[in-house]
This record gives sequence, C-alpha cells and structure tokens, in this order.
Amino acid sequence: MVLDEPTADDEIFKEAGISFAINRKLYEEVKPIQLEYIQTARGSGYKITSNMQKSCGSCSC
Repeated sequence: MVLDEPTADDEIFKEAGISFAINRKLYEEVKPIQLEYIQTARGSGYKITSNMQKSCGSCSC
C-alpha cells in the first residue's frame, strides 16, 4: 500500500470518507478487492485481500 496522488489510469473508490486509488488494469486482474481495518494482539492495520494469484517465487511452477 502506498500513499500517492491518483492518476488518469486509476480507479477511485470512496469508503467511510477515505479515497482509495488502484490502477485500472491491475484492478481488472485482481477484483474483487476487500480492504479491512483489523486489530489483533500484535497491533492494528489494514488487511487487503483479492483474487490475485499468489506467486511461488523464483521456482519453475
């Protein structure tokens, strides 16, 4: 996650008074995206989940 100004290539969403921007091409590949603010014993922060396929790193899978 990055704090940045939106560009012409971004899709803009507003939720609870907060604006979120994501590149349109990336959004088409990973939608739907779910953004949650979570609190745990280890701390708090945002959790982002999507349909993005997980990479297996540098192996040949």
